[in-house]
Amino acid sequence: MKNVALLAIASAIVTVVTAQAADRPNIIFILADDLGYGDLGCYGQQLIQTPNIDRMAAEGLRFTQFYAGSTVCAPSRCVLMVGQHTGHCSVRGNAGRNRLINQSLTEDDITVAQLLRQAGYGTALIGKWGLGEIDHPGFPLRKGFDYFFGYLNQAHAHNYYPEFLWRNREKVYLRNKVQRFPGAIPGLSGAWATEAVEYSHDLFMADALHFIRENKDRPFFLYLAVTLPHANNERYRALGNGAEVPDLGIYAEKDWPDPDKGHAAMISYLDRSVGRLLQVLRELGIAERTLVLFSSDNGPHVESGQDPVRFNPSGPLRGIKRDLYEGGIRVPMIAWWPGTIKGGSTTDHVGYFGDFMATVCELVGVPLPPERDSISFLPTLLGKPAAQKQHRYLYWEFYERGSAQAIRMGRWKAVRKPMLTGPIELYDIERDPLEKYNVARLHPDVVRTMRKLMQEAHVPNPRWVPPSRRAAAKQQEAKKAK
Repeated sequence: MKNVALLAIASAIVTVVTAQAADRPNIIFILADDLGYGDLGCYGQQLIQTPNIDRMAAEGLRFTQFYAGSTVCAPSRCVLMVGQHTGHCSVRGNAGRNRLINQSLTEDDITVAQLLRQAGYGTALIGKWGLGEIDHPGFPLRKGFDYFFGYLNQAHAHNYYPEFLWRNREKVYLRNKVQRFPGAIPGLSGAWATEAVEYSHDLFMADALHFIRENKDRPFFLYLAVTLPHANNERYRALGNGAEVPDLGIYAEKDWPDPDKGHAAMISYLDRSVGRLLQVLRELGIAERTLVLFSSDNGPHVESGQDPVRFNPSGPLRGIKRDLYEGGIRVPMIAWWPGTIKGGSTTDHVGYFGDFMATVCELVGVPLPPERDSISFLPTLLGKPAAQKQHRYLYWEFYERGSAQAIRMGRWKAVRKPMLTGPIELYDIERDPLEKYNVARLHPDVVRTMRKLMQEAHVPNPRWVPPSRRAAAKQQEAKKAK
């Protein structure tokens, strides 16, 4: 199979790679969950305190035009892992518990973790995966991770006080007691705690710091996919407040509704964790040989019951999670590497999650697998903008709410709803970053180009069929039946 052939190529260089491994940086990718472009102080947030992440940005590089892989979690994480956009990759949406195999990476998928493990790195995934259950080809230990601790799917990850977590192939039972809706399946459905004892985020951070300490003398890759500040959707439906956090901290006395207090507290709780992780890197003396990236899997949610107007989580952008407007897909991205990345830097380089693979390959010195939609942003990290290659375009597709497509090409942004058949909206992002004015009628030539690019970017996949094609298939079946 293609997967075996690609890994054989990587294996051929493993001897050289291992000899050089000691000179290569550690890589930590911290992925927040549903954190908006405007949720951090360094991106303009006024009410929620994030001093540690703000300091990370002040000591590192802040991207202003960086995009997630999708507007919901599973496809966004797939793009990050495999370096292909959602018109090409194998996981293009959140499948639901009855079709979880469609949400699994395939045998042929090559991940960043596989490439790094072949290059002599120790690899760990801690937190939320969402790309394959224990019996699926996308199970983390089958996709390049030496170690896994966390949730396998996003519904289980809704609950911050779960009854169990996965450690490698074993269930680790916790002291929490949970309530779930009738028919819900443990580990495949959400729940909420009736006795909240062990907070999953605290367990993840303790595990992450242990992994760093244990691997400080060898190059490592830590994918720390935390769940803050995602809502506990089931808790919201049952109790009217989906924000789960051990304490409300500095927001306890605010004259705000409880969901607002909880949401703010979740983000500040995450901020303290990031600060602690960076401090441990300094204490261990490995900060200067560790690249830390911080981002979010998609735009902000409103599923805790919080007031989106109060916090303005998308900042100056239009839309939220499940939109392909900028607020749904443009995300914070901060790169921190003391001694290598110039502190206090900002870049308007247009990149996205799929570029992580090419960046890692260039950084480590391994070949980029073929058929990737990935361009290294290492020149930008190193302060060499003249050497930075640019994408011809970025592409997204979305399978919920009737479906949608979007393309960013230079100054132009096109959104099409439904995908493949709907009218194309066109926005001039440079002049109209809020996407207020659809100028499609003024630029028919650009619209034609965008339509062609959408056709080019979308490669059909039987696991992910757009609604228009499903409807056409049903009509054909009905005709045949007659």
